[in-house]
Amino acid sequence: MSPHAPVRRRVRRPVAAGVPLAIVVALMAAGTAAGTPSGSGAAHVTRTATLGDIPLGAFSNALLPGSVDNDRGVDLGGIGSDLYPAGRKGEYWTITDRGPNGQIKVSGTKRRTFPVPGFDPAIVKIRVSGDTVKVLDAIPITTSSGKGVTGLSNQQGRDEAPYSYDAQTPLSYNPNGLDTEGIVRAGDGSFWLVDEYGPSLVHVSARGKVLTRYVPKGLRLTGADYPVVEALPAVLLHRKINRGFEGLAQLPGGDLVMALQSPLSLPDGDAGNASLNTRLLRFSTKKKAVTAEYAYRFDPVNVVDPSEDDTSELKISSVVAVGDDRLLVEERTDKAARLQLVRLERKSNILGGRYDDDTTSPSLEQLDDPAAAGVPVLAKKLVVDLGTVSGVPQKIEGIARVDDDTLALINDNDFGMTDGAGAFDAQGRLVDSGIETTLVYLKLPHGI
Repeated sequence: MSPHAPVRRRVRRPVAAGVPLAIVVALMAAGTAAGTPSGSGAAHVTRTATLGDIPLGAFSNALLPGSVDNDRGVDLGGIGSDLYPAGRKGEYWTITDRGPNGQIKVSGTKRRTFPVPGFDPAIVKIRVSGDTVKVLDAIPITTSSGKGVTGLSNQQGRDEAPYSYDAQTPLSYNPNGLDTEGIVRAGDGSFWLVDEYGPSLVHVSARGKVLTRYVPKGLRLTGADYPVVEALPAVLLHRKINRGFEGLAQLPGGDLVMALQSPLSLPDGDAGNASLNTRLLRFSTKKKAVTAEYAYRFDPVNVVDPSEDDTSELKISSVVAVGDDRLLVEERTDKAARLQLVRLERKSNILGGRYDDDTTSPSLEQLDDPAAAGVPVLAKKLVVDLGTVSGVPQKIEGIARVDDDTLALINDNDFGMTDGAGAFDAQGRLVDSGIETTLVYLKLPHGI
């Protein structure tokens, strides 16, 4: 999580006692006016809608009673981690990430904080109504025994150590914990999610129970209260902390495509931070196996974001299927983003090759010119530079295709969290960033 713009406190609306959950979660705030088209030949925002203030404790406890004892003034947020059409016009499935979290430096070392440790990641169904985003339904993600998975770190020594809101009290690790980021819905009503911790692919029932969590071979995740299957390439064990699977797409035939948010740390973190090469993986839901792997190369960071010179800030946050073998891929920093169109070709499959061996030197991540080294990199075509479009929020993480020339985009507002000791006041209440969850419709000058 990165610090946001100047801090201002939001005024929370009171919620009347005894109001049913369906009404509580439908609370909404007025949205920002839609952007003005910059010209008939340019991409432009046609509609903007905003999610209102829903107290996180009320939301969570309605799904899993007693799960949150103190929400510290945090409202529901983070639902912009992904976006998937729900069938009816203007309705979408979204997914929260692991919940409110930040970083505070203690004695020169950053600690990962979980201000609401009882929060459970949730699938949230929304509807765009005028300039508001309404919550229609919410589904908690649960273990086999019906308990919340939580968003807490899984494994000591591999994941960031979890701490309380003020970074003073260590919290327990939880092997069930998920940092969910991508979502699609299968034809049978179940959901597929991706997670940053494993990284993993997670199959959950229509009511949110984890059916299977697919993790890299050799992860050795023990103690989880749901089935864990080591079915992904072992090389994924080298994912950068907090940069596992971020994007998930469902192809027309039912196969899934997972995107690593950042290059692997191969052979080490410095190589990963300097690399422009990341990976997409294709997973057969019928075979329950990875069937293809593709090398994807970012544009230079100052091309994606002219204000940025740190290559490690590049991320893939969303992938969207737009045909049998075509994908929209979002390359972004926290301030800018560009959408690229790629085609998944059989000749580009590198699964099981030398770059899945973590002893290969140089690694895929170290290659300055993968094509010259014989690695088929996915060809891409720029569709739109979101940084040039007025009215598009920063940190877009969810993208859905509405029709041939319209996309729905939603941001991750990080639950209004910022980093640093100033994230909470002297009473332990959130000093809100003022950034709202915002969904916009983007009209493209040409069809996809």
